[in-house]
Amino acid sequence: MDEKLRIAHFSNTYHPVISGVVRSVSTFRKALSDLGYSVFVFAQDASDYQDEEPFIFRYPTVKLGLPHEIPATIPISPFIDKLFPSLKVDVIHSHHPILVGQAAAHIAEKYELPLVFTYHSRYHEYSQYLPIKSEAIDEFVREVIRTWLDGYMSRCQHIVAPSESIRQQIMHDHSITSSITVIPTGIDVELFRKADGKKIRKQHGWDQKKILFSIGRLVREKNWDKLLEALKRVVERHSDVKLVLIGDGDERENLENYAQDLGIINHVEFLGKIPFNTVPDYFKAADLFCFASRSETQGLVTMEAMSAGLPIIAVDGTGTRDVVSDGIEGLLTEDDGEALAKAICWVLEDGQLASKFKLAAEKKANMFAIEEQAKALVNVYREAMEARKANLFVKVHSVSDPAISR
Repeated sequence: MDEKLRIAHFSNTYHPVISGVVRSVSTFRKALSDLGYSVFVFAQDASDYQDEEPFIFRYPTVKLGLPHEIPATIPISPFIDKLFPSLKVDVIHSHHPILVGQAAAHIAEKYELPLVFTYHSRYHEYSQYLPIKSEAIDEFVREVIRTWLDGYMSRCQHIVAPSESIRQQIMHDHSITSSITVIPTGIDVELFRKADGKKIRKQHGWDQKKILFSIGRLVREKNWDKLLEALKRVVERHSDVKLVLIGDGDERENLENYAQDLGIINHVEFLGKIPFNTVPDYFKAADLFCFASRSETQGLVTMEAMSAGLPIIAVDGTGTRDVVSDGIEGLLTEDDGEALAKAICWVLEDGQLASKFKLAAEKKANMFAIEEQAKALVNVYREAMEARKANLFVKVHSVSDPAISR
């Protein structure tokens, strides 16, 4: 008999924030619930947002006063501390190594529960945000991040990598060779295939436009400026093209100004944050999915675009190349505005090629169906539970005893 587990997800961000991590937690929460498992989510306070899902518990947050910044979550809550034992959780799944992630590790230790951690981001790249540019300082910060992650993962029973490239990075950077499994965030393929794109096109007056679509946080590492540079070249040949961007971030104003300077502001729509349940409709309303990020953990939004049957035009970056085969579901290019523009124009001008990519994208998307990924995640949970019973932890090259990181 299949014992239905009680699972607690801990994340620094959840609805109404739009991000890959939020998408992952939300998608797995629904799929696991549909399979009969009880799922609890512990995340940041969102006093201006009404949760539509059950069992969402919020930690307080503090705003640091920076534009478009997601508030910092403070993982202290007497209510959650009192509530948690009554939930009779079987396994804890952490999605961040800091803040709420630390609360997850502490609670796992307190109640001797297994801890699973999804390595969602290329954390070592965060050093690029340092205000002082120095190779020595950059290397020092990267080493601090690596050591911190070593300590955190040594408190876990299992690590989940969203893609093979992330698994390879973890193995290289942290010398972890076991207790690590690749499980991409699954996609509700039918949700995207049945979405109503015509409604969105009519709502925005896009009926006569060729829509290039992209989605994500408007931050530097997403490389949006390259996509705008490509758009400038595209509109010189196709005046009916419009680039639609969904998402927000501290680069939004800079990108709007850059589009103005390039003379293409009338060909770009910055829609900001939109209701989560309308996102599939926007994918379905598009003609092409365009993406310039050089480094993704798994290419989640690209997988969603493929589920909606969109040809992919993207920079050949890690994560993206894990899910897109160049020349099969779309075109992968150099990190260059001109190269992106040529690829976009090629597909816009060759209907047969666009149809070929569309069919291949829909077929490839079936590999990422959420139900199968959720079942794989349950297997990881059960493996972690057995490891915790045996008092086994993830073995990290620089940490011999999990207690030293606590």
